[in-house]
Amino acid sequence: MDDDLPWHEGELAAQALAGLEHAPGGAGVRDFMPDQHRAFFAQLPFIVAATVDETGAPAATLLTGEPGFVSSPNPKVLAILATAADPTGRLFVPEAPIGLLGLEPHTRRRNRANGRIAFANADGMLVEVRQSFGNCPQYIHPRLLAAVPRQGGVVAFEGLDADARAQVAAADTFFVATASGPQVEHGGIDVSHRGGPEGFVRIDGDVLTIPDYRGNRYFNTLGNLLLEPRAALLFVDWASGQMLQLQGRAEVLWTARDLPHAERTWRFTVERGWRANSGLRLAAATDLAA
Repeated sequence: MDDDLPWHEGELAAQALAGLEHAPGGAGVRDFMPDQHRAFFAQLPFIVAATVDETGAPAATLLTGEPGFVSSPNPKVLAILATAADPTGRLFVPEAPIGLLGLEPHTRRRNRANGRIAFANADGMLVEVRQSFGNCPQYIHPRLLAAVPRQGGVVAFEGLDADARAQVAAADTFFVATASGPQVEHGGIDVSHRGGPEGFVRIDGDVLTIPDYRGNRYFNTLGNLLLEPRAALLFVDWASGQMLQLQGRAEVLWTARDLPHAERTWRFTVERGWRANSGLRLAAATDLAA
């Protein structure tokens, strides 16, 4: 990683492949959270969290709770009073890398925080923040969400089963977790939002084709994929609360622009997945005032 820029070699390569010399000066990427970000995380009923499994493959889930379940005792620490009883939740252990995305769909705000888990137990964790930055509101679909008690267990499957196909086909939003892999010293994990019209993810067998729209030009996701092609996609059915995680491998097609409004596309081959209740539901406006 260049000492003057927050980008690793994969992100710099992705920016070059996209026709950029580099994203301007790393604007907005800090090694601490500004007060605005600290307050933002504290008002959310959920965050998206990602880490890596025992093989180094990315994994993702949702952490949920009443607003205030995430707090920031200082600009370099997030305290999270939540756990997830699913295959990803069990990976949140001390020293593990972690990527966090705070998203507020009804205001279309989102902020990211990446770092390491400094402490973890059955109640939650403390995260040492090493990167903090905001994202633009593009492709965020406004909706009101509230945390509810989780119910049911985890269903695991291989490939892409019928229920998973139906959920992906109906989605207008998903989250993607990627890792920079062992090539990057002190490398980590990142989780990002992807959105589009309902059905924007194409399905062909166990392969998903995903349009890559214009964004903040950091290329965190695609830069990671150049170094480590394994990734995890997380879909949520906001009406039922069902959460679907898919693990597999991705390939970026830099010149493929056949999908509407896409600057490029990428393909994701599903190897395995699981689904569970997310602990979220669509909320009425009264829930926000409660």
